[in-house]
This record gives sequence, structure tokens and C-alpha cells, in this order.
Amino acid sequence: MLRIAVPNKGSLSGPAGDMLHEAGYRQRRESKELRTVDPVNEVEFFYLRPRDIAIYVSSGRLDIGVTGRDLLIDSGAEAEEILPLGFARSTFHFAAKPGTAASAADLKGRTVATSYEGIVGRHLADNAIDASVVHLDGAVETAIELGVAEIIADVVETGTSLRNAGLEVFGEPIMKSEAIVIRRTGADAEDPKVQRFLRRLQGVLVARTYVMMDYDCRVEQLEKAVALTPGLESPTVSPLHNEGWVAVRAMVPTDDAQRIMDDLYAIGARAILTTAIHACRL
Repeated sequence: MLRIAVPNKGSLSGPAGDMLHEAGYRQRRESKELRTVDPVNEVEFFYLRPRDIAIYVSSGRLDIGVTGRDLLIDSGAEAEEILPLGFARSTFHFAAKPGTAASAADLKGRTVATSYEGIVGRHLADNAIDASVVHLDGAVETAIELGVAEIIADVVETGTSLRNAGLEVFGEPIMKSEAIVIRRTGADAEDPKVQRFLRRLQGVLVARTYVMMDYDCRVEQLEKAVALTPGLESPTVSPLHNEGWVAVRAMVPTDDAQRIMDDLYAIGARAILTTAIHACRL
């Protein structure tokens, strides 16, 4: 069986379980379950702490895992990203009291507090910046107030908690993270079981990104209509019983669907429908 690590809690856990369910895999029924076997799909899931997943995968005990890009890099494990999943996005920034620093170059000789020592250490090394790093678990905003550090490095979403602590973001982002699928560095890239798993997840990603659009239009307006809905390879076009009319079907980006419907209606298309895509293979 393919052995897969899945986050057991936190912001990664729920969306990961939902995606795996959409991909047709059996998931645990209770949060206390640490292992689930899906014999139909020949997969065994292990529910682990998100920070530990890269370690387990790099050891070869598990074949692949779902974790965050930030957690992979922070771990320093011998594992690599093979598929971004598009959820649990976050951005890492440096922050300090106003006037303390304006760019990463101003970190020289300073002390940085963070819960992600691996990420920050790697960033400093890549940019040849000589600064000290203090590891703290949990919220790091109070590190400056208590004199533990002059600068912090942390995930920034809205920036509200930083502003409440009297801090501001400075410089370029340290990194951007999201949920990813990982495997051990050097593992067989063509493993058929892994490839099937990845195809299923890619199918979910496409299904979430596109909708199917159907509409009728006059033959003389077909070229304009097809320009609006080119589909992936090309749209499906079928003649209707009424002469001079055709039915068109194509996949369109979900975010653009309403605008495309407006544009189609403007050129004379009618009976314009969109339907959700639950699964696909490209």
C-alpha cells in the first residue's frame, strides 16, 4: 500500500482531509484516529503532527506526505515538494518597531526571534547576513517588548496582531508558503502509485478552478463565442434541431464565469448554463 502522512490538526488538517475525500479516498471518522486504511485504493493514511511529517517522509518510513512548504523548509529534512495544493497560504515577514529596520540588510548584528528557526536561518545564510536567531514556540510578538530580540520573523496575514503590538513589517517577504505534497529526496519519481495519487489531487485542483459552461448561439456568432470560451483543447460544438443554431460546451475558469456569461449574452448566446465539476483528468 501507498503510505501517506496527513496533518492531524491545525489549519492544514481540515482542508487536506476535504481534498483527499474529493479525490475519492476514505478518511478518518474521528479526530482521535491516528491511522486509516483504504483497501479499495490501496492507501494507508497516517495522521501526524504537521511539523513531523517531513521527518517521517524523509526517513522513508512513509512514501509521501501533505504538509506546509514552511514546515518542510524549517525541518531541514531530506524531502522535496512535488505538488502545490493551493490552500493554507501564508507569507513570512520580518517585523520590528517603527524605525528599527528598513530592509534585510539592517538585520546585521541584530537578534531575530521566530518559531521558524530553519526558515530564518536559511534566509540569512542565503543573503550573507550575520544575525542571531532565537527560537520561540508560539506567538513571538512579545519578544521585542521583553527584550529577547529586536526583530521578529513570523507569518503575516492581515498584520493586525503586529499593529496591536506596535510593530510593522519591513523588507521583502522571507517566503510564501502553502500546503504541498512531499516525497523523500531521491525517491522514484515515476512510482505508479504516487503518480495515480498526484493525478487525483490534480483533478481536484482543476475541478475547483473550472466550471463547465453550456450555451446555444447562432452559427454566425460561433467564432466570437469560441473566442470567449476556448476550453482546454477546444470547445465541443453540436448542431441543434433549429437550423442555424449550435450548442457549445467548454470548461471556463470559475472566477471568470459570470463575466463570460455576460459577454456571451451580449453577442446573442442564450440558454447559458454553468455546472460544477466534481472530478476530472486532463
